Amino acid sequence: MLKLVAFIVLTTCLIYLSRASLRAPRSHGFYRFFAFEFVLLLILLNLDRWFKDSLSVLQIVSWLLLTLSIVLVAHGFYLLRVAGNPDSGRREEVPLASIEKTTSLVTVGAYKYIRHPIYSSGFYGTWGVFLKNPSWVGILLALGAIVFLVITSKVEEAECVRHFGPSYRHYMKQTKMFVPFLF
Repeated sequence: MLKLVAFIVLTTCLIYLSRASLRAPRSHGFYRFFAFEFVLLLILLNLDRWFKDSLSVLQIVSWLLLTLSIVLVAHGFYLLRVAGNPDSGRREEVPLASIEKTTSLVTVGAYKYIRHPIYSSGFYGTWGVFLKNPSWVGILLALGAIVFLVITSKVEEAECVRHFGPSYRHYMKQTKMFVPFLF
């Protein structure tokens, strides 16, 4: 019952935060909402096992992935703020959070190797949460989150091409989406 209440409350918060994107199905934020929902369900599914068997190999790998996820998301947001020169007055055809309204293409730090460090952190975090208590339901939720993160990234890349033009296309050729040198 407590998990159901947590799901309803947290989903309500996500709906509120994503309200503009949910009215714009062609925006990357629309798909990002569903990735968050899958991750939320996965967290609630595995919550009871979060701190069990803390020295097992799966738990150690899980914590490493979750730590990498936190580092990547913090690093990604920091670089968007510092190197992206966000302009809250920037007008776009799709809803964007203020940190996403960058005026400069960020190509330093993690962005030098991958185009989506923040969504990449979602990949690592999803698998970290999954490894807390692997199950068939968990793998379906993890794959759902990954599918929506990939769709989110593809839609966001189309938005970036419209905004930054040929420089973003060149950047796409020089970097991978999520995993340096691989994918």
